[in-house]
Amino acid sequence: MEQRVLGRTGRQVGVVGLGAWQLGADWGEVDEDQALAVLAAAVESGVTLIDTADVYGDGRSERLIGQFLKARGADGITVATKMGRRVEQVPANYTLDNFRAWTDRSRANLGVDTLDLVQLHCPPTPVFSSDEVFDNLDTLVAEKRIAAYGVSVETRAEALTAIAHPGVASVQIILNMLRLGPLAEVLPAAAAAGVGILARVPLASGLLSGRYNENTTFAENDHRTYNRHGEAFDVGETFSGVDFSVGLQAVRRLAPLVPEGATMAQFALRWIIDQPGVSVVIPGARNPGQAKGNAAAAALAPLEEDALATVRAVYDELIAPQIADRW
Repeated sequence: MEQRVLGRTGRQVGVVGLGAWQLGADWGEVDEDQALAVLAAAVESGVTLIDTADVYGDGRSERLIGQFLKARGADGITVATKMGRRVEQVPANYTLDNFRAWTDRSRANLGVDTLDLVQLHCPPTPVFSSDEVFDNLDTLVAEKRIAAYGVSVETRAEALTAIAHPGVASVQIILNMLRLGPLAEVLPAAAAAGVGILARVPLASGLLSGRYNENTTFAENDHRTYNRHGEAFDVGETFSGVDFSVGLQAVRRLAPLVPEGATMAQFALRWIIDQPGVSVVIPGARNPGQAKGNAAAAALAPLEEDALATVRAVYDELIAPQIADRW
């Protein structure tokens, strides 16, 4: 698999990683054996970055990754975790004492002395402008609790604010064929600063897999059921904030662009890989077949210019009127 440097971490990672939200919660049930099989399939397919968070299953995702790496060995694998969403979302909670406690818990869950990469997990917007917060993160690096830190953001403005901090190694942001906002400013700014980009929600919560239609339903404990209107967290995390029926229209317009022998999901992932400035795309997977299929997107040839132009045209016509100014 093609390798790229993950920003200021200096680490080489494969261009397709694994998002481990599904292994924790909020996507229906994934039992332990299945979760471990997903991790194994991803790594066997060339994945070298696994993204998780302390809030996924209240630590379940981290613990499963720790269990997997203890059995396999962690050589060549970068684990990026996130912190901050297990408490009330107010800037006052983003303190050094809490950072120490949160990272100590993640270190125990993952079974490591030093966390490879810790990201602030979509904190309140004022946090991104706080020098004290980033000084505290520098302290964690000095104490060897973490090797590097980054941020996960909801908006382009938050990303640009974070990129301006000299210690920020990476920015995680929603980027997919239904969410083109970061292309104009965020990706160029990150590249100029040497900051890595982790592209999350790359399949728009499965919309861009091409497997859904108007009759598709999801489990009650799946965020695609209970967060369609932002009832539990930012609505942009579910279907990228796009109305489900409009998203289906867009996918049907994009489907003819899929290269022969590839899946819609692989086409969507390849589109992200082709965007200048992207370090790694982090699709999730609920079974080994999905993990292997996602990783195979790295082997597709770069997309042709006419395909890229069509993606832009579909976005401008159907999606931009809904969400262009929101995130």
